[in-house]
Amino acid sequence: EARDAEETMEALLLDFKNSFAYEPRLILLELIYQIIYTKQPPPESEILQARRIATFLHINVYDQRTIEAKYMYRGQAGAPGGAQTEVQYYAILGLESDSDFATIKKAYRKLSMQYHPDKVSHLGEEFKQVAEEKMKEINMAYDYFKKKFKTV
Repeated sequence: EARDAEETMEALLLDFKNSFAYEPRLILLELIYQIIYTKQPPPESEILQARRIATFLHINVYDQRTIEAKYMYRGQAGAPGGAQTEVQYYAILGLESDSDFATIKKAYRKLSMQYHPDKVSHLGEEFKQVAEEKMKEINMAYDYFKKKFKTV
C-alpha cells in the first residue's frame, strides 16, 4: 500500500511515527531490514536509508543496532566451533561479546517487553508474525547463554 500511495515516504513515516507507539515502530524497522537483506550483498545505500528511517522514527541507537546486527550476522551461524553462533546471539541481544550474564538477562527482559506480540497484534498479522519471530530469536539467544553460563 505504501508503495502505491501518492504520499512521500517522509509523509508516510511521519504519519506512522505519530500514530503508533515505540514497539510498532521497531517492528516496521525490522520489516525494512528484512527487505534490504533479501539482496546479497545488501546495498549500502539501503542500509544507510534504514538508519535514517530509524532516526526519523526516534528509534534509539541500541535498538537500531540490534536489528541491523541480526541481519548482518544471519547466515554466518555455521562457522566451526560455533564462534559465529555466539556472535550472532550477542548481536540479537544487542550486546558486546564480553557481556556478563547479568547484562544478558537485563537485555533479554528489555527486548522481551519490546517485542511481545501482544504489543503489535492490533496492527495485523504481518506485524504479529515479525514480533513472534523476533521473540523466538531472543528466547533462543537467552537459552544459549543460560546454558553457557551454567556450565562455567
